[in-house]
Amino acid sequence: MSKVKREEDEGRAGEAPAKGFVLSDFLPYRIVSVGHLISRRLAHAYESENLSIPEWRVLAVIAQADAMAARDVVAQTPLDKMAVSRAVALLESKDLVARRTDERDRRVYTLSLTPAGSTMFKRVSQAAMEFERALLAPLSAAERAQFKALLARLEASAAG
Repeated sequence: MSKVKREEDEGRAGEAPAKGFVLSDFLPYRIVSVGHLISRRLAHAYESENLSIPEWRVLAVIAQADAMAARDVVAQTPLDKMAVSRAVALLESKDLVARRTDERDRRVYTLSLTPAGSTMFKRVSQAAMEFERALLAPLSAAERAQFKALLARLEASAAG
């Protein structure tokens, strides 16, 4: 490394933090923090059913369709391919999800809920909806609608 480059790097390391930046007021930080708080509290609903957060997310996404390719599950959750793969394997071992090979393309498989998976989803989703109602209870109906609209706009903005 050149002497000039090293001095530039050392200068940056010693610079004062940006004035006016307060992490606890930084929107991305607050959104992630609130998301983690909510996930941890909601986790009790599905942990009592012996489901992890990734398993619940995969189960819930698959429940929205009769059958779904694994790659579509990845696209619809904030989970990476390996996390989805592990969750699917665990859900299969619990007889909550069935995997079927696509007859047209044997490299592709579809996932669907088993009868036990459907029952589990209904039970846990009811608890999740009750949790959401309690979480949003401090907001008026108009505030809830506005909050959902604002979240949709932020989501679209973040997606680019």
